[in-house]
Amino acid sequence: MNPAPAGLPLVDAEEVRARISPSRARELVESALLDGFDPAGDPARAHAPAGEGHLLLMPSTLGEWVGVKIASVSPDNPGRGLPRIQAVYMLMDARTLTPRLLVDGVALTSLRTPATSAVAADRLAAPEASRLVVFGTGPQAVSHTLAIAGIRDLADVRLVGRTPGKVASALAEIAAHGITAEAGTAADVADADIVVCATSAAEPLFDGSLVRDGACVVAIGSHEPDRRELDAALMGRSHVVVEERGAALRECGDVVLAIGEGTLTAGDLVGLAPLVRGEAHRSTDRPNVFKGSGMSWQDLAVAVGVAPAR
Repeated sequence: MNPAPAGLPLVDAEEVRARISPSRARELVESALLDGFDPAGDPARAHAPAGEGHLLLMPSTLGEWVGVKIASVSPDNPGRGLPRIQAVYMLMDARTLTPRLLVDGVALTSLRTPATSAVAADRLAAPEASRLVVFGTGPQAVSHTLAIAGIRDLADVRLVGRTPGKVASALAEIAAHGITAEAGTAADVADADIVVCATSAAEPLFDGSLVRDGACVVAIGSHEPDRRELDAALMGRSHVVVEERGAALRECGDVVLAIGEGTLTAGDLVGLAPLVRGEAHRSTDRPNVFKGSGMSWQDLAVAVGVAPAR
């Protein structure tokens, strides 16, 4: 752990990964909901224009801890050799709001997003699910592959991407973790037990009619109301679980656009908390969809696991 400029301890990306495994991150997210946390009380993600991009501010409170993630989005950064998204997380104690720790926000996001997806998929996928199709080739596609491998015994893993070189790189990274995967196509959805969508797509990635009844689809690629990875027909015939209804109606294009097209209603949406607590269950006579956009409480749940024992 290195000292931060302001004198606060800084947990860098390497240390975050050393302290929190994907399975531990999943346990931390799950525990927050089992302990009674209500995601509806989480503040909405705030967007603020800044410089040549914008900032995302994500505060939350869980028990004895308060935290806030500040993420910067600079669209031109890749051309400068810099990440498009950068982030830092500040952890405070809830009683005095005294800053206690800074955490690498990108590493935190790379853990909490697949952890939340795995919590949902563990309840929405068939116990015997073994065939996985992942759309995307970036860090979230890789981390979601590892997260799903942590909850199911996978016999067939396919990765679907637009650029062969990026697909090959992602497959190599997955192989380094002991998971055999191969390049796939959108048609592989027809045989999949679990489908993960982790892309920057604005339009549906595949024909939703390919998804079998009882299959599980996880879509986490955007938090913008005008972008989606799943078509309205699939959303309309599925059991749809979201992190929290209000957040989904604000940010999840897969949900917002399907409602606008008349295939889905807000009343059809089921929250992740009831699913985790056993108040809702997977369907076998239709697809099961989890749409996540990322919420502040998830960052905090995992960040608390990084903090020293009090």
